[in-house]
Amino acid sequence: MKIAVLGAGVIGVTTAYELAKDGHEVVVIDRLSDAASETSFANAGLVAPGHAYTWASPKAPRILLRSLMDESAALRFKPSLDPQLWWWTWLFLKNCTAEAARTNTKRKVHLCMYSQKQLDRLIADTGIKHHRVEGGLMYLYRSQESFERGAKNCTILSEEGLDIRPVSAAEAAALDPALDPVKHKFKGALYCPTDESGDARLFTRELAKHCAEKYGVQFRYNTEIIGFETSGGKVTSVRLSDGILSADTFVMCLGVFSPQLSKQLGTRLPVYPIKGYSVTLPIEGANNVPRFGGVDEDNLTAYARFGDRFRVTATAEFAGFDKSHRPSDYAHMLKSIKELFPDAANYDKPDYWAGLRPMTPEGTPIFGRGKFDNLYFNTGHGHIGWTMSCGSGRITADLIAGRKPAIDLTGMDISLNSVR
Repeated sequence: MKIAVLGAGVIGVTTAYELAKDGHEVVVIDRLSDAASETSFANAGLVAPGHAYTWASPKAPRILLRSLMDESAALRFKPSLDPQLWWWTWLFLKNCTAEAARTNTKRKVHLCMYSQKQLDRLIADTGIKHHRVEGGLMYLYRSQESFERGAKNCTILSEEGLDIRPVSAAEAAALDPALDPVKHKFKGALYCPTDESGDARLFTRELAKHCAEKYGVQFRYNTEIIGFETSGGKVTSVRLSDGILSADTFVMCLGVFSPQLSKQLGTRLPVYPIKGYSVTLPIEGANNVPRFGGVDEDNLTAYARFGDRFRVTATAEFAGFDKSHRPSDYAHMLKSIKELFPDAANYDKPDYWAGLRPMTPEGTPIFGRGKFDNLYFNTGHGHIGWTMSCGSGRITADLIAGRKPAIDLTGMDISLNSVR
């Protein structure tokens, strides 16, 4: 069967890999010049089931309200006249109950754990190198109150079978010696020994090469997707900037751009772009780089090492499709990370970037078929798409093959009449 995968981010390329392994003829279409050039370009790099909590929680509305007056807030709401923003925010607020947060977090962690197993299988099959660092991630807490709250909240993950546990500041420093000089600056941590990190862009581009060389997957870059041709309940072709492409089946892996095209097909997707910031720094003469990646939880600042680079990421900004950024946008995150790792990298040589996370109100992605029998969705993975990518690709390939996916998709399966 000929299958067109729309989008060459980490979700699209892992989907193409799984479909090609199943024996399909696959073509991948992307408007940019290479794989992983949008959301997957410079993300946090954490493969983190231990950070699978949904953003929609009872405390989220208060944080968003406070952000109107506090530019340093981890979640920033920037009101606009965009009706999609207000519709999405209304759905988000509906999920900010304790019960919904618990349900959505459990769904997320199941998908994340399954996906990490698929990542292991994929790497064993392909031998891809992507600056992978195994052995765990460290989630640090500055105050005793936040540490106790984090230790309590993590039980929702451990109840689902994830190995995550509280450790003291001294224990955290023993696990990661880079923390030893600053262990007085935090009260404790959650340590998840099965979490890991790796360069998502490098992984995606290496996997795209593997797909092309081993399975003959065709990648059509610099190709804009304009719209669709349909007939008899099926999509017959996709209209492109350079012509028409016909296929038997289509898979939408377009992240934040999925709603724009799905609207043409009568499906309204609750996916909205949430802006995130990252800065990548060279490790030059530094002698105290963290052994593991992790998150400064009180500032929601993530960090990870990729070979000779050190990356720091932070902030979730409800700002539409605006990807602009200024050095001042990074001041708070750099201040917090330098307090913990003053010798980790050359902070005088920052490489700034901002990208858009395709968030759903629940924080879980969207799978399955909508109004057309041969159009499948694999989109809306939010802040944790790298973690969910390999499992999501396998799930989509199974759905197309008519097989039951290995995990329950309740709450993530698109229906004919509504999404969510």
